[in-house]
Amino acid sequence: MSVGAMGRFDRRLLLAVDARGYGSADTARQRDIQTVLPRLLADAAEAAGLDRDSWVRQAAGDSEFAVLPADSGEQALVEPFMRRLDAGLRAYNRDRVPAARLALRAAVHFGPASEAPNGFVGPGPVEVSRVLESDPLRRALAAAPDATLAVALTAPIFTEVVAQGYTNFRPEEFREVVVEKKEYRGRAWLWVSGCDVHTLDLGEPGAGAGAVAGSDSDSASGSGSGSAAVSGSASNSGSSSDSAAAGAGGGDSVTNHLHGTVINGNVVFGISK
Repeated sequence: MSVGAMGRFDRRLLLAVDARGYGSADTARQRDIQTVLPRLLADAAEAAGLDRDSWVRQAAGDSEFAVLPADSGEQALVEPFMRRLDAGLRAYNRDRVPAARLALRAAVHFGPASEAPNGFVGPGPVEVSRVLESDPLRRALAAAPDATLAVALTAPIFTEVVAQGYTNFRPEEFREVVVEKKEYRGRAWLWVSGCDVHTLDLGEPGAGAGAVAGSDSDSASGSGSGSAAVSGSASNSGSSSDSAAAGAGGGDSVTNHLHGTVINGNVVFGISK
């Protein structure tokens, strides 16, 4: 097989996690986080049937970036991995004072990632990193002080795994947000353990009024009223599609021009301009 100058093209399952409040912690607390974090990730991987020993991992104290083997299942990393990680965090935090409790942000993506001399290159590692460090994900965890875990899924994971019913997560449990970080712009779907993510103040324009696509729990669920959630699917390059919505008033007519992905129950439809 012919291989280009950039080497072998590959798409991989990517995971990135980071601990809240590590930088402000004292030395003893930082050591404690560095000790428990790998154990919690290992326990969650075992519960999900994932071989953590086969992961290519880059650890940085309070965080980890991992590239999973090509045959790893997206289903397993979303659930039960995240469920078990949340349970492990709750068990660890039990009987601890608030200042000593551990909470994590996590991001999951499936996209281009090819081995390089000092790790991996490609849009995939960049995207999962930007989503992990994004303001909406940080604000979601900060706005839910009792939560132990805030998870962000990129478009390939949410639309192809969660929205299609391959996990026990319901699509309406997630909130679609715009991610703008450095050179990256795209969309992600957030889930926060133990709370309704749609009620959290993420500092978005019109928050609480359903002005942001995916922020209203009824429109996100696509159930009950027969409505569907309209979302833009982010590509691996970080581009996203926009949705326009307007309310009619005073007898005026309104035309909506939509494109992206429509999620209704477990069915996903494409909408073009």
